[in-house]
Amino acid sequence: MEQKKATMIVFDGDLDKALASFIIATGAAAMGKPVTMFFTFWGLNVLRKDEHIPVKKNFLEKMFGKMMPRGPEKLGLSKMNFGGAGSKLMKHMMKKHNVVSLNELIEMAKDLDIKMVACTMSMDVMGIQKEELIDGIEYAGVATYLAEAEEGNVNLFI
Repeated sequence: MEQKKATMIVFDGDLDKALASFIIATGAAAMGKPVTMFFTFWGLNVLRKDEHIPVKKNFLEKMFGKMMPRGPEKLGLSKMNFGGAGSKLMKHMMKKHNVVSLNELIEMAKDLDIKMVACTMSMDVMGIQKEELIDGIEYAGVATYLAEAEEGNVNLFI
């Protein structure tokens, strides 16, 4: 009997919530469960490349891009961020306790064949283009996510 899928919406772009999403996803995949992560709105920042990618954007899209963190290394904490000091402390404590980084978790997710899907409608609204996101992800709309969720028995919104 095929295992039911695990699906999650990664709506938030905070470091701690992104870490939780990937820890849950990689844990489920390690147990043999097919996993789909659907990144929407602020969650798309988790998938952004760290470096600036020159793409053509209108004024508002450029402004959105400047206000949002570029990739996992730039994400702040949801609580106690203190202008970035909280994130640095969290990363230090993770390293001290041998907890893998968010970048490593993303690579583990790829290795475990976790389906990472960027919401194209959210990309349009936020002015994010495919070239700005990491390699190895898929692009789709909410109907694709809902179809995956219907086949699952775990559905999370983070």
